[in-house]
Amino acid sequence: MNPLRIGNFSGFYGDRSAALREMLTGGEVDVLTGDYLAELTMLILARDRLKDPSAGYARTFPRQLEDCLGLARERGVRIVTNAGGLDPAGLAGEIRRLADRLGIPVRVAHVEGDDLTAAHPGTLAAHAYLGGFGIAECLRAGADVVVTGRVTDAALVTGPAAAHFGWRPDDHDALAGAVVAGHVLECGTQATGGNYAFFTEGDVRRPGFPLAEIHADGSSVITKHPGTGGFVDVGTVTAQLLYETGGARYAGPDVTARLDTVRLGPEGPDRVRIEGVRGEAPPPTLKVGLNRLGGFRNEVVFVLTGLGIEAKAALVREQLADALAKSPPSEVRWELVRTDRADADTEETASALLRLVVRDPEQRVVGRALSGAAVELALASYPGFHVLAPPGKGAPYGVLEEVYVPYVGAAHVAVLHDGRRIPVPPPRHTRPLAAVPDPPLPEPLPPGPTRRAPLGLVVGARSGDKGGNANVGVWARSEDAWRWLAHTLTADAFRRLIPESRDLPVTRHLLPNLRAVNFVVEGILGAGVAAQARFDPQAKALGEWLRSRHLDIPEALL
Repeated sequence: MNPLRIGNFSGFYGDRSAALREMLTGGEVDVLTGDYLAELTMLILARDRLKDPSAGYARTFPRQLEDCLGLARERGVRIVTNAGGLDPAGLAGEIRRLADRLGIPVRVAHVEGDDLTAAHPGTLAAHAYLGGFGIAECLRAGADVVVTGRVTDAALVTGPAAAHFGWRPDDHDALAGAVVAGHVLECGTQATGGNYAFFTEGDVRRPGFPLAEIHADGSSVITKHPGTGGFVDVGTVTAQLLYETGGARYAGPDVTARLDTVRLGPEGPDRVRIEGVRGEAPPPTLKVGLNRLGGFRNEVVFVLTGLGIEAKAALVREQLADALAKSPPSEVRWELVRTDRADADTEETASALLRLVVRDPEQRVVGRALSGAAVELALASYPGFHVLAPPGKGAPYGVLEEVYVPYVGAAHVAVLHDGRRIPVPPPRHTRPLAAVPDPPLPEPLPPGPTRRAPLGLVVGARSGDKGGNANVGVWARSEDAWRWLAHTLTADAFRRLIPESRDLPVTRHLLPNLRAVNFVVEGILGAGVAAQARFDPQAKALGEWLRSRHLDIPEALL
């Protein structure tokens, strides 16, 4: 049987609008997937829906589709997307109206059952992460376009693959292979050189979007359309495989994929084969993301220039102490960022930033009383007083929480293009998650001379967020570098290199097939990205910070 060619045209809400047309015209493809939903996106859509009940889905997708629906129909390419967000039925209806207006005969189906908001009072949105078999039902019934709400990102690939190859829920190895391929595709151009540690090794000014050639056994080849920008190699695929993962067991509602069984290998220019993936029964519960308002926050950034930076910062803190004491916010955070240099040749590089962030359940506590007190210092504080922007009245922020419910708690349903509703049963077999024991370490490198140098000269890294936690995947590009990395970059060494993590739980997972270690840092992002608890709220650059840190590296590796 020929492989199923599944491409991606969107990795987030706001991705390149021309990508759908580029993927339709750039080469052969059978199915195109669009991923629009991140944890933060669900909160944004929920807040939009408060103002407009019809605003629960990605508004950009119908505009993309209007330009390409006829082309997709002409070429027989099916489209599967989670752009339905909080209202997949609403988006499916809009697409039908669009198709009628354009005179294009298109069968549109959708998947529902993820919305559990009514069962979780006090949340703006509570959505279960469904699997791919609802999508598969829609495609088997002949849908040209399938719209979902909150499914796992990989479900956009497992659903079409299960429909095409006739996989059943117990075909765990094949499903696990598709999950891994789906995880590589889900973030679009991150698999083709975007956001890549060794980005200078190719032309990544406009990377092409990735596609997977999936085979009946679940193995796949990751590639891209000929002539498009960027590049695909074992490194770019490894980087994306490690993104936003934890241990060796990568759990989902269709299957638990064993990342420690993944084998990667080059198969020609811009082609990487994924094989050997083993799967296990999924866990006995579904993950549900709860989005709620956490309160209100306000921020002021004071610019401190030239001499006496520490004294200037101390003066501001003392001057604002009374304003903060009159109606104390529940959280006050000061941070002095020393971006200044001595004898600087520009004013900007002579300046440091003093950042004040306050949070409270009440808007008035973080609002005008605080901003007024900050503004009143304009002529009465340190020399050179100014701020990056005037403080506002306080803005709401969100909090993400994860809970787990039985599969029967979510009525997973495929709503076919003809209106029929097909219930999707829960998996017959489940398996509780348990940590995989660490594999044996490789032989250490023999002793030899070392040099103090940045870690990133030897390894790549990619980092991301999962709720309040962050992961940092680090991989070596040679066997010798792996032998050194596995023995050197322990959890304790990570804590020393990343001081923010020193008082937090840090777990290291070894993935020898990928020559990688993956670190999970619990709580470093507070209540999640929407709470903006740190400078880099999604931990996107945490891996690059780690690569910039210096340690003693064997000269043989440099």
